[in-house]
Amino acid sequence: MARKKAVEFTAVGLPTVDSYANVAAKLGIDQNNLSAGSAYNFNPISRNRLLVEQAYRGSWIVRSAVDCVADDMTRAGLDLIGDIDPGDIEKIQTELKAAHVWTAINRTIRWARLYGGAIAVILLEGQDLSTPLRIETVGLGQFKGLAVIDRWMLQPLLSELVTDYGPYAGLPKFYDITVTNGPIPPQRVHFSRVVRMDGDDLPFFQKQTENLWGLSVLEPIYDRLVAFDSTTTGAAQLVYKAHLRVLKSPGLIKAVAMGQPMAATFKSRLEMMRLFQSIEGITAIDKEEEFETYSYSFSGLSDVLLQFAQQLCGALGIPMVRLFGQSPAGLNSTGESDLKNHYDMITASQESDLRDPMTKLLNIIHRSVLGTAPSETFSFDFTSLWQMSEKEKAEVANVTADAVGKMVDAAVIDHSTALKELRQSSDSTGIFTNITDEQITEAENEPPMPGFGEQFEMSNAPPAAMNGEGESESKSAREGNGLRRGNAEVAKANREAERSRNVQ
Repeated sequence: MARKKAVEFTAVGLPTVDSYANVAAKLGIDQNNLSAGSAYNFNPISRNRLLVEQAYRGSWIVRSAVDCVADDMTRAGLDLIGDIDPGDIEKIQTELKAAHVWTAINRTIRWARLYGGAIAVILLEGQDLSTPLRIETVGLGQFKGLAVIDRWMLQPLLSELVTDYGPYAGLPKFYDITVTNGPIPPQRVHFSRVVRMDGDDLPFFQKQTENLWGLSVLEPIYDRLVAFDSTTTGAAQLVYKAHLRVLKSPGLIKAVAMGQPMAATFKSRLEMMRLFQSIEGITAIDKEEEFETYSYSFSGLSDVLLQFAQQLCGALGIPMVRLFGQSPAGLNSTGESDLKNHYDMITASQESDLRDPMTKLLNIIHRSVLGTAPSETFSFDFTSLWQMSEKEKAEVANVTADAVGKMVDAAVIDHSTALKELRQSSDSTGIFTNITDEQITEAENEPPMPGFGEQFEMSNAPPAAMNGEGESESKSAREGNGLRRGNAEVAKANREAERSRNVQ
């Protein structure tokens, strides 16, 4: 009979379900069981501003869930690279700090995660915010910082969207600031003058319901947040019942029922017993009474709390070592690998969400601070969050110096290139930071090292360079190089050349 039903169920023309089902045992989503009543419903707390704000103010885990990603994406800053003077790099970095750019970007990411969206308006003195931004018009000292506006402080103009192909296509072309007491007065702002951040991404039709904003990071994990806070609060309540004392007194109910005098007398007696109950105290009772104590066992409660914490970390995509400051359970587990994976995720978020906005901001700040447009090689890298220990830095510096020294000895690179390589490695090692531009320039003006570019020099040198005078001049230059560098190979070459002349 069971086979016949299975055949009928899978017969051609009948509806099928892509899941396991057992009709007799009532197993499966389609069957008459408790699982069949399960469903996913909307809980759009992203639209409830007061609720998310109360959660942010009242729960430390909510605040940490919102803030830690924003903090990690902005706390290390960036490193400027390319053909730019070190002094100019220092000026740009100083302006980033003085204008509180990183603080504003941090708040923009934070409010985007909390509310589902936020913008940072680029403030340029003397320019109309409602007009498209033309970066080439930014003059010296014109950049004045960023004004952070969350989604509830403005209204995107949904009737006019960006139609040009690109990353902003389909987004609002203008934002109308509606609050009167915000960082800037109510006005219309063109999309090219803002740094826009969204919360969790949404499908097309759901995004329409949110005025083209994203989702608060609290909405998908709301049930896990409630479960975690309920569990921890419940565990705290159990502490008050960890030690219960019971007094069995004959005729207690009758005595209390007789009225206020008897009830007051019994209550006074209990207060006296509580007062004298201590480590050295004595509990005095009648012969017919019984006094017992009960202790609550907390075994297994820590495992329950840990499970809820792990679910919360999984829902947020933040490791426990970062969210709770606690290493995960397990043999020889320190959380180091989890932290590295988290930092890799932060780096990916920086590249996807901050690369374009920071490129625009640095272009503006370069013109505002230095008065010129940045060169084509001007770029930046986000500073790595993973920092090496002093021992690891020393080991890397030693390996780098050894490799560079071997390249110099093999005449693959010259002295000036070696100094540049060592100074460039100082970004990660912290060593060789005192190599100056003057030292590099002095090394570039030194005569070439013996053997460096030898084939090129031999094939292109004029005949006069091969006579005794030319050999003497080359020998003198090599001696000067050997004395300055202290290179053993150079000194050995000089001695062999001298012996050859004496024999001749």
